[in-house]
Amino acid sequence: MKKILLGAAALVAALSMSAPASAADLAAAPYTKAPSMIAAVYDWTGFYIGLNGGGGSTRKCWDINNAGAGNIAPFREGCHDASGGMVGGQMGYRWQAGGWVFGLEAMGDWANFKGSNLSAFPFGVAVTNQTKIDAIGLFTGQVGYAWNNVLWYVKGGAAVTHDNYNGRLGGVVADQASEARWGGAVGTGIEVGFAPNWTVAVEYDHLFMGSRNNNFVLPGGGFSRIDNIREDVDMGTVRVNYRWGGPVISKY
Repeated sequence: MKKILLGAAALVAALSMSAPASAADLAAAPYTKAPSMIAAVYDWTGFYIGLNGGGGSTRKCWDINNAGAGNIAPFREGCHDASGGMVGGQMGYRWQAGGWVFGLEAMGDWANFKGSNLSAFPFGVAVTNQTKIDAIGLFTGQVGYAWNNVLWYVKGGAAVTHDNYNGRLGGVVADQASEARWGGAVGTGIEVGFAPNWTVAVEYDHLFMGSRNNNFVLPGGGFSRIDNIREDVDMGTVRVNYRWGGPVISKY
């Protein structure tokens, strides 16, 4: 019995001596630092293509300066607004430097902007001047600033519209003209990236299309009149783009 008690006492003493050493060994174990969090930074660089849709309005003012066989002093026939919807697409390229984003874009839309007014010129009969824009194109440069996946931009460049004009007597076309008109464009928009390669935007544009003389012809082909027509356009669109590119992992 005495031997058993002595053996137990020796075992307890041995364990008590080894416990500090074990704790010291644990404290000396190597420490591994957890990896830093990595944030995705949205990159606007790349080619993109997309669709747009919306509406707009154009202000048309007609001044007749030649009717029938002779010149007349310019006479203001009146103005009207031609409004309607539009749908089309755009494509372009952007590159990003820090927070600044630069780009080039071409946009083309089918449009249906219609309007009319009763002419104030004394033709001897009531003539209604009617306008229709059926196509719009923009060729612009862009400068913007990005807050990660949110981009605000301004744009400017060239604009072209395809215009159809006619004079009507009792709802029947009496004379007509058409033209492709070039002018300038300015605009602004806000675009948001909602997926690695997809963005959605809202955009407003104003087109300065100036004044042009248009030769009106009769349905049978004879000369009718010359009208100087002034035009500007306001339009708003919602745009969805797909870009070749995406977020880059670069911010720690």
